[in-house]
Amino acid sequence: MSEQVIILGAKGRFGRAATLAFHNAGWQVRALARDWQGEAAVPGIERVAGDAFDEAVLTDAADNCDVIVNALNPPYPKWSRDLPRLTTSVIAAAKATGATVMIPGNIYNYGADMPPQLSENTPMVPTTRKGRLRAEMEQAFETAGVPAIVLRAGDFIEREKTGNWFDSQITKNLAKGTLMYPGPLDQAHAWAYLPDMAQAMVGLAEARATFSTFEAIGFPGFTLTGSELVAVIEQVTGRAMKVKALPWSIIRILGTFMPQMREVAEMSYLWHRPHAINGIKMMTALRGFQATPIAAALREAIAI
Repeated sequence: MSEQVIILGAKGRFGRAATLAFHNAGWQVRALARDWQGEAAVPGIERVAGDAFDEAVLTDAADNCDVIVNALNPPYPKWSRDLPRLTTSVIAAAKATGATVMIPGNIYNYGADMPPQLSENTPMVPTTRKGRLRAEMEQAFETAGVPAIVLRAGDFIEREKTGNWFDSQITKNLAKGTLMYPGPLDQAHAWAYLPDMAQAMVGLAEARATFSTFEAIGFPGFTLTGSELVAVIEQVTGRAMKVKALPWSIIRILGTFMPQMREVAEMSYLWHRPHAINGIKMMTALRGFQATPIAAALREAIAI
């Protein structure tokens, strides 16, 4: 019998990609979302409607599951309230079922003074509220003693238009021959192509018995300067692009009365601090892993 996984936040960015990746790998997939109204069913994927913040509901939904993928990501302004609640609920479900928890992580934990190369041994010195909340979340899983794997990655590139940095800002005006880049063009930035990251999570789930109770693993993805990203986009589109800068000063002003803009402005350092994720640990564990070439990934992301 194939193993079973439940995906929390299955309608979201990583959740959608993970649902497809586990399904394609032959797992029994149970997709959890608050509701599925208006969503077309996918053959072979069990859909469950429920509130992941409710311990009893989540524990019941995760019954007989071997893996819980916690891909639920509340809106930034609600992190202080919702991340601890969600963490408590997922830990309770993991203890009740014996399932391994898998989490798509980010690099907020390292803070504004992070070094240019990030690895599992890089000290976590969060300098923002969101960074501290993510670090506390991971610490809670480690302290709880439930099996858990964090797959840490940079900014997402994906096939869907979901309002991430790549589709909502950088390539928003691609059809007009214009790109927007949020930082200096000579600074390296870490990216994760979601289909690849989800496939890596499947591989780690299948190898979970070989890991310690708590593991944090870096997903290397793509490391590109702004200029390199622009060059690849120009290559796959076959046209030269005009590059504009993001007006951070305006975003900070908007942040004085718009909570979401305030949260975005807090993370501006990610575009001004060069960084790359060392993926040696992941590539050692997943020796057969093949990443999508960057040109092919961007061609799919911008539907060329």
